[in-house]
Amino acid sequence: MSDDHPTNGLDDVVHQKHRLGILTIAAESKRVEFGYLREALDLTAGNLSRHLTVLVDAGLLTMEKGYDGKRPRTWVGITRSGRAALHKEISALRALVARHDS
Repeated sequence: MSDDHPTNGLDDVVHQKHRLGILTIAAESKRVEFGYLREALDLTAGNLSRHLTVLVDAGLLTMEKGYDGKRPRTWVGITRSGRAALHKEISALRALVARHDS
């Protein structure tokens, strides 16, 4: 396989389907609430927390805890690095699809 094969551009941190979903949703707004992500991606709270930890540790997301009235909330926002990683992942996927469409 050549070094320029599109699959070489896929990032294991980003490419995992739930993390890709989290980044995609986070890129669509300024910040997104934990409960919304959990429901949208059909994940348990524990599973979502683990994926968020991986993305925060990689510098791709920020996490903010606070309150909405008396209810504790967690909000997630995508970082500049997260947007760049998402863009790179989507570009690699587009290149892979184009390779098979031709």
